[in-house]
Amino acid sequence: MTGRAAAWAQLLRVSAVSTVPGDAFAGAAAVGGRPNRGTALAAVSSLFLYEAGMALNDWADRDEDAVERPDRPLPSGRIAPSAALTAAGALTVAGLATAARAGRPALATASALAATVWAYDLHLKHTPAGPATMATARSLNVLLGTVATAGRDRTGNAAGTGRPGGATRPGTPTGRSTGGSSATPARQGHGRTRGPGHDHAYGHGHGHAYGHGYVHGDAYRRAADSGGTGRGSRAGGAAALMGLHTLAVTTVSRREAQGGAPAVPLGALAVVGAITTALARGRTPHGGPPHSGTPHGSTPHGRTPRGSAHARGGAAAPVLASAAAYAATAARPLAHAALNPSPPLLQGAVGAGIRAMIPLQAALAARSAPGRGRLGGAWRAAPLLALLPVARRLSRKVSPT
Repeated sequence: MTGRAAAWAQLLRVSAVSTVPGDAFAGAAAVGGRPNRGTALAAVSSLFLYEAGMALNDWADRDEDAVERPDRPLPSGRIAPSAALTAAGALTVAGLATAARAGRPALATASALAATVWAYDLHLKHTPAGPATMATARSLNVLLGTVATAGRDRTGNAAGTGRPGGATRPGTPTGRSTGGSSATPARQGHGRTRGPGHDHAYGHGHGHAYGHGYVHGDAYRRAADSGGTGRGSRAGGAAALMGLHTLAVTTVSRREAQGGAPAVPLGALAVVGAITTALARGRTPHGGPPHSGTPHGSTPHGRTPRGSAHARGGAAAPVLASAAAYAATAARPLAHAALNPSPPLLQGAVGAGIRAMIPLQAALAARSAPGRGRLGGAWRAAPLLALLPVARRLSRKVSPT
């Protein structure tokens, strides 16, 4: 790319966009949902809002970049500041309009996400609240996937059911499955029955990663309504892990242009280790093992419960593979930056931390996959992991930072 197209690619940091869609799929998997129209709308909405944050970030930082990064598109004169601000506004509107097509809960969550992005870029970036704000945005992005997947489509049908309100088949008694068993009470959602008890702004210092800590109330309640507090807890746990990683990367990024102290990348390295351990053990900060809310015994039709040790063991391979890829992507650059916290190594650690979101999303999607055993996790993880080499190649052409 050359000329104006290259300038916009640099402004929007296109090498980082492959880290965004996986949030929606991780959010969908956290509540046992299969990707559907709502999931796709959430992914597209988050892409629009992510790029809005990129454009707004450079507009807000244009004076600072004139000193520290004079080669950026705005201080170099390749893109007018007014054009960047207009793009940020247009992309925000597009993101909210796309989310609205997935339902009111998705629009409410996307609105909270957009507000977080604008607040970060325009005010909170250089305050102590900056990293947590970035982390909040990334967590909200995961929850956007949750509520959009669990929401209603434009016809008023519950997502995935094809029937108003997710109603059971005609003649099916309320609260019973269609499998002929009268002994297993169930909740209806996503077109099938369930056992009881289930339930960057994005980014770093220059706006590249998103989500932690804060969980939007409407989004969380929608996740819980989709299948019980157990699944809502898993959605919050997935969002918290993505946010925790974002918090660490954003903290490192705050000194990437000037250099910093070894303690900061060392702290981020410890966070990566803790997240990897949590994934390997099959737990998130707010939830138990995957599908732990499923009752023991056989489901209707004699199937093995997804929460059984057999099912969890079968799904372990893709989770462990994704967790290993996450640690391998993030850990080594952070270790190098801890040994020599110079601007080039800190920037390299931040870029690697952004790319590491892809295998982290894959691990979260695999460990919550509704399919049984190893295959259920693998088909969730593989498409996301395929984005990792794409992100690496693009980062050689356009810096993600």
